[in-house]
Amino acid sequence: MEQRIQKILAQMGVASRRKAEDIIVEGRVTVNGKVAAVGMKADPAKDHIKVDGKLLIKPEPKIYLMLNKPSGVVTSLSDPEGRPAVKDFLKGVKYRVFPVGRLDYDSEGLLLITNDGDFAYCILHPSKKIPKTYVIKVKGIIDEGVIEEIRCGVKLRDGLTAPAKVKKIRQSGSNSWVEITIHEGRKRQVRRMLEKVGYPVIKLRRIAIGGLKLGDLKPGEMRRMTVEEVKKLTE
Repeated sequence: MEQRIQKILAQMGVASRRKAEDIIVEGRVTVNGKVAAVGMKADPAKDHIKVDGKLLIKPEPKIYLMLNKPSGVVTSLSDPEGRPAVKDFLKGVKYRVFPVGRLDYDSEGLLLITNDGDFAYCILHPSKKIPKTYVIKVKGIIDEGVIEEIRCGVKLRDGLTAPAKVKKIRQSGSNSWVEITIHEGRKRQVRRMLEKVGYPVIKLRRIAIGGLKLGDLKPGEMRRMTVEEVKKLTE
């Protein structure tokens, strides 16, 4: 995106915007080989901008990815124990990125990956109340009384959980499948909630974050988010 050259210099830490104007007036800045003028516009992602003959490093483009994290994978870029990690699925990604939040080693499903700190903050900060939806298989036949208890909040060691959206999906033999939507991000929260009410988790998969759904992305598959999807999560 094109911006005034003095703003670009300020954003890249060359000088304050006012001082950057002085540097431009002195003829020390070139854009694609031509001497720049105050007010001139350029695109830092495309144009070659030099100050005193030295090329400014172009800022990395913002990357937004969604991964269907398989079970048995650590949500980190490395693991001292040598277990499979998210980084193993990032082959072909040229820029340094990081997971937005985490999914437990035994959990699977939608995980966002980016190099945009503001985007990650928007997704994770409690004040934003971005909902996360999970499908969970639990041990035992869960009844409506327990479901209502989860809806109202479960008292954990770190306090009462916020109200959650809960519905029973189906019964499978002596086990149950439920869907839970929360907007908090406490460590292992969904597992702890269900264990607290007497229903240990057998399988857990995150299927949505905000309006972004996992869809038909297979375990281990990754794709870039669209501009519309990024806007939908951050607006």
